Amino acid sequence: MQNKGLVKLFAVLFGVVSIYQLSFTFKSNQIESSAEEMAINKIPESEDDYRAKRSLEEVNYLESIATDTVFNLGVAKFTYNEVKEKAMPLGLDLKGGVSVTLQISVRDILEGLANKSKDPAFNKALDDALELQKDAQESYLESFFRAFDAVKGDTKLASPDIFYTKDLDGEINSNMSDDEVEQVIERKVDESIVSAFEVLRKRIDEFGVTQPTIQRLGNSGRILVELPGVKDKERALKLLQNTAQLEFWDAYKGEQFFGFLAQANDLLKESVKPAEAEEEQEPQDGETESDDNTIEELLGDATTDSTVVETENNPIFDLFRGQGYQGGPIIGRFELKDKETILDYLNRPEVKALLPAEQRYAKFVFGKPEKDSEIVDLYALVGNRDNTPPLSGGVIVDARNQFDAANRSEVSMQMNAKGAKIWEEMTGKAYTQQSHIAIVLDDVVYSAPGVTTGAIAGGSSSISGNFTLNEAVDLANVLRAGKLPASADIIQSEVVGPSLGQEAIDSGTMSFLIALVLVLVWMIFYYGKAGVFADIAMLLNILLIFGILSGLGAVLTLPGIAGIVLTIGMSVDANVLIFERIREELTKGKGIKEAIRDGFSNALSSILDANITTGLTALILFIFGSGPIKGFATTLLIGIGTSLFTAIFITRLLIDWFANKGGKLDFSTPITKNLFRDINIEFLQKRKIAYIISGAFILLSLGSLFTNSLDQGVDFVGGRTYQVRFAQDVSASEITGVLSQPDVFGSADAKTFGDANQLKITTKYQVNETGAEVDEAIRKSLFDALQPYFDGMSYEDFISDSDTKTVGLMKYDKVSPTIADDIKQASFWAILGSLIVVFLYILIRFKRWQFSLGAVAAVFHDVLIVLGIFSLTYKFMPFNMEIDQAFIAAILTVIGYSLNDTVVVFDRIREFFNDHANWEFNRVVNVSLSSTLSRTLNTSLTTLVVLLAIFIFGGDSIRGFMFALIVGVIVGTYSSLFIATPIMYDSVQKLEDKKKKKN
Repeated sequence: MQNKGLVKLFAVLFGVVSIYQLSFTFKSNQIESSAEEMAINKIPESEDDYRAKRSLEEVNYLESIATDTVFNLGVAKFTYNEVKEKAMPLGLDLKGGVSVTLQISVRDILEGLANKSKDPAFNKALDDALELQKDAQESYLESFFRAFDAVKGDTKLASPDIFYTKDLDGEINSNMSDDEVEQVIERKVDESIVSAFEVLRKRIDEFGVTQPTIQRLGNSGRILVELPGVKDKERALKLLQNTAQLEFWDAYKGEQFFGFLAQANDLLKESVKPAEAEEEQEPQDGETESDDNTIEELLGDATTDSTVVETENNPIFDLFRGQGYQGGPIIGRFELKDKETILDYLNRPEVKALLPAEQRYAKFVFGKPEKDSEIVDLYALVGNRDNTPPLSGGVIVDARNQFDAANRSEVSMQMNAKGAKIWEEMTGKAYTQQSHIAIVLDDVVYSAPGVTTGAIAGGSSSISGNFTLNEAVDLANVLRAGKLPASADIIQSEVVGPSLGQEAIDSGTMSFLIALVLVLVWMIFYYGKAGVFADIAMLLNILLIFGILSGLGAVLTLPGIAGIVLTIGMSVDANVLIFERIREELTKGKGIKEAIRDGFSNALSSILDANITTGLTALILFIFGSGPIKGFATTLLIGIGTSLFTAIFITRLLIDWFANKGGKLDFSTPITKNLFRDINIEFLQKRKIAYIISGAFILLSLGSLFTNSLDQGVDFVGGRTYQVRFAQDVSASEITGVLSQPDVFGSADAKTFGDANQLKITTKYQVNETGAEVDEAIRKSLFDALQPYFDGMSYEDFISDSDTKTVGLMKYDKVSPTIADDIKQASFWAILGSLIVVFLYILIRFKRWQFSLGAVAAVFHDVLIVLGIFSLTYKFMPFNMEIDQAFIAAILTVIGYSLNDTVVVFDRIREFFNDHANWEFNRVVNVSLSSTLSRTLNTSLTTLVVLLAIFIFGGDSIRGFMFALIVGVIVGTYSSLFIATPIMYDSVQKLEDKKKKKN
């Protein structure tokens, strides 16, 4: 080997740099563990909101040392921020946390650009675009343009009723064509999405999560946010979706609307059917009992009909739960569950027509419920024709959480000069009229204070509203970051508890170490001293992989660990190829140095071809995959590169060094010395039997796929999944029955996931509904239905984020049908793309289409059988066998492995064909297969050992993924011997026979 000094230099440099990169990870973990321990010691569990306070204490401590030197390497010193930046991030499945894909509502943006246009063609196009989106692989904006073309008639996008508005004047004029307007709208929509991206980024930066990820996904208006290690998952989800539409309105006095309520109640009697009689309930704390006398007293002289409350049907007053104080802004109090009903009643045109002219534009809004209360207050705001507030949150330049005189959390705000002037006018007017100003956030009144000290100058104000500490911190955060330009719906989410993440780390580490030890021992057992050198190269390979991952800032996930462990198997394959070729050269009687030289030289072609084909499938996976699957592809690609370097150069360096010292190397042990020697199997003679066996398996697989189908996960069909762990074993069928009741989800599916006390629950209930409130309500319904199985556990404990949690909701995912369709499409193109790319590579490399045909036929064979086995067995296997993105990764890996094996055989056929031109082609093929049998079985065995270790010890979430790989390796090994090569041989022979007939 030439340039040994250069190889040594590179090896040392790569090793040192890898250790250097990994040192930041160790230091970051040490600092964060110390911060967490400090917060636990400082704030006992006996304090209210102790989790929130601990989290805030931890964040504050880490922020306080952000610019302090915490890591001294002698020649260089690093602050905590620098250490954190260089540390290798862990994925959600290892650290716990939240991953969401947000869909910024392009419809909201379009409506805003058109100033809420009432144009019928415009609004129909908005609705039709939603329908088109269900089947289209295009953005909502493209669907809107297409829908508008279909319904516009003579209407133009540049009409004054649509986009030729005051706000867009100068960019759009009435003479522009629709195509020209579309270009402007595309740019404005993109600007709005960029604005939303920046708002979310600022909010996340303020949230205090270490190493968050936020990225735009193409031009679809989707934004991916990953918050590994976040403690309060619900808080994070609300923070991401909060539009933060802050408004300041003048509020009417409540008594001004008592007469209106009585008239509305009378009017609605005829159109609203009486509700079914309900059991009387005791008034809640703070409620005023809604009996007849109370309502009569409240209405006073507003109505002369005292019997109004004595009839059986009072649509409004039957829901009435109390009134506010005299002169205050509260019209009445209602239960939270009746909020939408009351708003529907009061906003009906015939009801609003009862309002006097000066109150015609009144805006009815409910307040924020008090903690542990189901009662909310109704307000009437002084509206206007344009429904715009006198002052909006755009004037806020700073906001901070603080405590009032009673030690309650509130948010202080500072306005700019323009806002300060308007605020002074509003507060001066409220002081003079003894009225109130409502502070409204996202159509909820947080507080409606009166002004008792005169006009407030300077633009300072505050919001109070029974905030928890976290709510005040988050509200200040979103006000500083600004409002979102449109609503953000969560179309895909994954939430993993920290204790589940720790379990994944433990199981991943265990599987990694067991697989590593087994492979290290096997190499020494089979190849003796040469195996020791291969093991040293393998250990360096692992160090380099982790070092490069850390240096690139790549996220390490559980599938990523699987990719690294699989890389061990690939590293073994390269060494096996080399050692088997050296053994062949030694058998020919060559000296040790000559055998080593020729063995490495002869194996190089096979190693490169095998790794390039696997690398191509990994590259396809990287391009089309997302999240953990992209992590798997990343580690696989890095592993291929480092495996080639360590196997070709480091192993060679060590073996040459030992041989030059005069050391004796047999590349075997007494037990393995004569294994697979002088084998001459007539493989081609058995191909018809193999065709029959494979044909039967393929027919069985196809039959099952058409009749039994596959267990498609939510990645492909949409829905919500919940991983729930119980204290005792439970029956999956029993839980399915409970959750499928009409008053729960209507339809649900529970499967045992790992141990018998853990279930994976899937439902499509309200899958098209978005919003944190909907998700929370569904989780609450899940808990209520499962509560009898939890021996008195509270809902808070069920959803808690405790690091030591062992029972309750461990993880939950959500995928909307829209993104599920996109995932399915991407998966299809990933598999098809990998087959096309590999077909072309083999065609170019071997210069005969018959080789490509054999390889691709074997791949189709392998994929069909893996799919068939999953279809046949998913109903009774004791682990999850859903078809999801991870399964697609497994299929692509199977393709890569099968091609790897096939290419090695083809490479030997090409070599023998060139070296023995006088041999019959069937002899060339049989001898090639026999000569590579040792390598084929050795590599397959070591890879299976590795995969079995992960399958057994790697955790429930990855077991189905590993099972697919195990089946794929077995089938792939078989197909390279009995499908790929025979089909290649038959197609060559058929061509030769045709040529002979012509001649």
